[in-house]
Amino acid sequence: MVDFTTELAETAHRQQQILTRAQLLAAGFDDMFLYRQTRRGLWQRVLPATYSLVTGVLTDEQRRISAALYAGPEAQLTGLAALCWYGFRYSPRTDDVHLVVPHWTRRKSSGHAVIARALAVDDKARRTALYPVCSPARAVVDAARDLRQLRPVRAVVAEAVQRGFTDLAALDEEIRRARRSRTALVRKAFSEVVAGARSAPEAELRECLAGSRLLPELLWNPRLCAADGRRLPTPDGYLADAAVALEVDSQEFHFTPGDWARTLDRHNELSRSGVLILHFTPAQIRRSPALVRRTVEEAYESRRGVALDVRVEPPPEQV
Repeated sequence: MVDFTTELAETAHRQQQILTRAQLLAAGFDDMFLYRQTRRGLWQRVLPATYSLVTGVLTDEQRRISAALYAGPEAQLTGLAALCWYGFRYSPRTDDVHLVVPHWTRRKSSGHAVIARALAVDDKARRTALYPVCSPARAVVDAARDLRQLRPVRAVVAEAVQRGFTDLAALDEEIRRARRSRTALVRKAFSEVVAGARSAPEAELRECLAGSRLLPELLWNPRLCAADGRRLPTPDGYLADAAVALEVDSQEFHFTPGDWARTLDRHNELSRSGVLILHFTPAQIRRSPALVRRTVEEAYESRRGVALDVRVEPPPEQV
């Protein structure tokens, strides 16, 4: 049993049993003692000069704490690790902990601590008891710069805006700050959200239908009204002169069973007004884009010119 001082025991508790070599040496232990504790399997060295006083797999928070202690007090949590901390649902998961440090810092990446230098750290970072966390906008852009596929980038950008983690202005500011350094994917995803895409699958549907030579320009997330002025549910996409609505349906992209039930109610309300609703899952859009496009084209051709008492209202800023 290691005899800790009250102060060190409190520090270990606050840091979830993660301590640095400097903290242990300051408490009177020496390097040989640290070596014996790890050699006997009582502790584990999780990063250079950083120890866990318990064995086994580290929790997400222990990984973040150990990485921050290793990187130093100037380091800020960013990227996918920060998105996980904020509670993003559709962010890719990783065991790495990404941190950004001032450019003059000499600390290098090691183990699960992935360190990037920046000319300017985030002045909007949020302070926590143990480490600062970059603002959601900065974390989204930093995460996107490390991803290599458009789909997860779309997912985090759309979720950041839809769930209110950040807004378009803050994202635009961070993209401009990053300039052209590995920002092609996040710029594309950002432009889709600006155009009205509310989710990654919806953006994929837009891309799928953009290649059609038959379809006119689709309306995305339009405001629909019945003849009596009653507001109708807003579909993901709409072909006005054929009264064809497009919906991306998947429980994966509805947060609760209640959300899913409300989606079905919306669809029924549109059907009562004579609108034809085509439902597509994210998997269909990804695996069979040609089939999805052909299905929409055939529905459009069969209903083109249909007369319905449904009108499209201009967006609020144009009223």
